Amino acid sequence: EYKALIKQNMGTVLGEGVIPELGQVKKGKVRDIYFSGGNVIMVASDRVSAFDYQIPNLIPYKGAVLNAITKFAFDNTKDIIQNAVVADEVDPNVVVQKALKNCGVECIVRGYMWGSMAGLYEKGERTICGLTVPNGLNRFQKFDTPLFTPTTKAEAGAHDENMTMAEVEALVGKPLAAKLKEVSLKLYQRGAELAARQGLMFIDTKYEFGTDEAGNLYVIDEINTPDSSRLCDISEWETKYPKIAEEMRTGKYKNVTEVLAANPHLKIKEYSKQYVRDLLLEAGFKPGKTVPTLTEEQVIESSYRYIQVYERLTGLKWQFAGTPLPAPQRLMANLQRCGIAKGACVVIMAGSDSDMPHLEKIQSNLNKYFVPSHIRICSAHKQPTKLEEALNYYNRSIQPLLIVGCAGGTDALSGTASFHSVFPVVSCPPDGWNESCLKNPPGSSNAFCLRPDNVAKFACQTFSHVNPMFKNILLSSNEEKVLKLVKADKFH
Repeated sequence: EYKALIKQNMGTVLGEGVIPELGQVKKGKVRDIYFSGGNVIMVASDRVSAFDYQIPNLIPYKGAVLNAITKFAFDNTKDIIQNAVVADEVDPNVVVQKALKNCGVECIVRGYMWGSMAGLYEKGERTICGLTVPNGLNRFQKFDTPLFTPTTKAEAGAHDENMTMAEVEALVGKPLAAKLKEVSLKLYQRGAELAARQGLMFIDTKYEFGTDEAGNLYVIDEINTPDSSRLCDISEWETKYPKIAEEMRTGKYKNVTEVLAANPHLKIKEYSKQYVRDLLLEAGFKPGKTVPTLTEEQVIESSYRYIQVYERLTGLKWQFAGTPLPAPQRLMANLQRCGIAKGACVVIMAGSDSDMPHLEKIQSNLNKYFVPSHIRICSAHKQPTKLEEALNYYNRSIQPLLIVGCAGGTDALSGTASFHSVFPVVSCPPDGWNESCLKNPPGSSNAFCLRPDNVAKFACQTFSHVNPMFKNILLSSNEEKVLKLVKADKFH
């Protein structure tokens, strides 16, 4: 039944897209992050990455599942540490959190010899993150006590590096480093308890933290999700690990990887991104090569597994969204409903910063209509590549835009913009009447407004179908002007 519903909703996915009104996007592998009004607006897309590569497919409901699991985990850990959540009911794919200073450490807690640590151990490493690990351990073996194995928080495209506790202390200071370790271990323990109630084993996980201006610590981002954690059925581990350990005791195998190669039926099934990783490996993927596209069946199975983790962890039934709107439109409608966005934006583009007084005058008039806007400086003559890149960026917008071209002399900006942009372009030259704005070749369809106040009204009219507020402002403004004329008519 679930897989049939997933197949039915394969088109209701949230992939690429930007919301210019909220400012410049900080694009992660799966999340798009905006900083607005002292908050962080986190949009969890349905993109999925593996081995630091983004796969071509989108996984239905993935972003919503991650947010729902994080909400459940945050709600059940408030007694341990405060979280940064400001609003978590805006949209299934959106969480709004406080804008905090990231501590710059990925706080990883491991309850078992698993993942990258197991790989290092099997290669002979015995000191990991400054911790001495004894000989004689197996992959999948439970540690006597969970281990804190922090890493750096690398920028997008780079790899996280293991850190020692001394390196964490050098980065954030000794008191905060101790607090990060203490809270991470407590959060892991709570996660393990919640998972065990549902018959799940909480293998390892990653936490991130931030501080406010007063130095108060918060847990941020996502917690205890299949993207940040590994889980499996307790029964799966209890059935297979003793057999793996028994095979190791025979002395025939150098490590558990060799055991699994000879006995693939002993591989422990995880509830994590491992399923997607395994699909890529089975398809022959190697780093640096083209990432394979998953089949429809594999996409449906991936989606089903994410939903399964949610239901297993929370004990709640997944609610399939009933809205007929495609995900991008639904997202924008919900951002408008919550007052986070107005639903449209004007991009004022100029060829020189010397035109700033003119640009600011346009922006000031837009403000009278409450139309969001921002200014970009990009010369069509001197920076043609940058201009084309900017227009391609705005073409990915999931909200309506109007581009205002402001270039003096020979206006190549407006014509170039109107050719490349999927959104309307209007010229408003800073030097007044300029015929070059109008004499563009076929394919350049920009409109022309001589006055900044007319540009603002044109923008409000363009967006009047997007938000009733714009329509009401226009009607009210017209009514006021007519009333003023009526009052000025003394004979009347």
